Amino acid sequence: MNCWEFKKCGRQAGGIKAKELGVCPAYPDNGKGCARVAGTLCGGKVQGSFAAKFVSCKDCDFYKSDHYDRPKR
Repeated sequence: MNCWEFKKCGRQAGGIKAKELGVCPAYPDNGKGCARVAGTLCGGKVQGSFAAKFVSCKDCDFYKSDHYDRPKR
């Protein structure tokens, strides 16, 4: 499952919010690793780099879910 499906944000191409807010930069290839993509929308605000947005991402339901793609260690 991709972040736009999980969060139901409507920012995927053709989504209900795509015209108003733009297509999310995580779409279509980074929907399972959106925290690593600059410019995603969270809490109604455009987020910056991973380092800048990690504070909010670590509390995100999608980020904490099994759907988020964490690099293998």
